[in-house]
Amino acid sequence: QVQLVESGGGLVQPGGSLRLSCVASGSSFSVGAMGWYRRAPGKQREMVATISSGGITNYSDSVKGRFTVSRDNTKNTVWLQMNTLNPEDTAVYYCNAGIMTLNPVKYLELWGQGTLVTVSS
Repeated sequence: QVQLVESGGGLVQPGGSLRLSCVASGSSFSVGAMGWYRRAPGKQREMVATISSGGITNYSDSVKGRFTVSRDNTKNTVWLQMNTLNPEDTAVYYCNAGIMTLNPVKYLELWGQGTLVTVSS
């Protein structure tokens, strides 16, 4: 069984930084595209940033220039470096990954459990 485990959320003051991590763990699998989504209070879930297995990135306009997504394929890990945070970034952040299991061969889209980021003074 493959799962995504996130870490790194918390409380930060406006203008501060946080780094989120997400590790895909299990056996006999490969990881495709990975990404981060968020759901703010009273709003729908939105894409924050994605990164392909080859390192091609995509960002929402609201975080472009402030957030950086990166990954280490050898560690099945994706990070989200968040700088210049503002209260509008307050949300539960979810890791997402496309997983190909090898036994049996099957494609899965997995989500992490979510980690809360609160930006407040």
